[in-house]
Amino acid sequence: MSCWQTIQEYGLRSIGIGERLLPKEDFTLCQQFTLIGSGMIWNIYFGVLALLAGFFFATALAMAKGARNPWLRKPAEWFIFLFRGSPLFVQFFFGYFLFLSLKQSFPIFEPFTAAWLGALVVLFLNTAAYSGEIFYGALRSIPKGDVESADAYGFTGWPRFKKIVWPTMLRLAWPAYTNEAIFLFHATALVFFSGFPAWQQKGDALYYANYFADKTFNPFVPYPILAMYFILLTLVVVSIFGLVNTYLNRHLPQETRKKIKLKVNVIR
Repeated sequence: MSCWQTIQEYGLRSIGIGERLLPKEDFTLCQQFTLIGSGMIWNIYFGVLALLAGFFFATALAMAKGARNPWLRKPAEWFIFLFRGSPLFVQFFFGYFLFLSLKQSFPIFEPFTAAWLGALVVLFLNTAAYSGEIFYGALRSIPKGDVESADAYGFTGWPRFKKIVWPTMLRLAWPAYTNEAIFLFHATALVFFSGFPAWQQKGDALYYANYFADKTFNPFVPYPILAMYFILLTLVVVSIFGLVNTYLNRHLPQETRKKIKLKVNVIR
């Protein structure tokens, strides 16, 4: 079988398109690159959707945590503390069994026992908690003069938040939020090693890398391939977030703009 045929048969296998049976012997580099790359579809799916939904929830959490009303502030504080204080792997485990228990009484929760939805909800809540704390810190760091200037120009309530507070918060929080986005995409590798099962072997990149490592008894081929895919994904995330950072700081002089740079730490 040529490499092109392998790509055609296994390129979309992780989403149920193509050959159903996994290779059993004579594993080639092309098979490993193709199947692990196919699994990255799920990692991108989990990361993108959780990040988009978590962004707006995180903004609401940051505003609630900064509110004077304790009925808004306390639930936000405890939510952030709970999800930042417990390991993500444990959250996957409890999330799966919670949805499994709810399904027995309420059949509507049956889709949540599948990874495509249940794990996505857990990732969404986790990244919202971390991002909410980042945004809250940015809210606290907004220069007082900016808010006073907005008041002087007659901006109050929603117009002030939309025109002054929210853009400034994003500009201050964006470098740290970029790191959270990278960590989130890396965390997607835990999905199929938690309680959520892989249905019909439709797993993510780590699922297939682990399969090849078990079958060949050589982890030094599939895991570096997996790492390479995640490094490429990280470069894409940094590039996209760098463009957004440039847009957020477009009003500042060129020499004062903060740029997002990918730095390699030799010693940490």
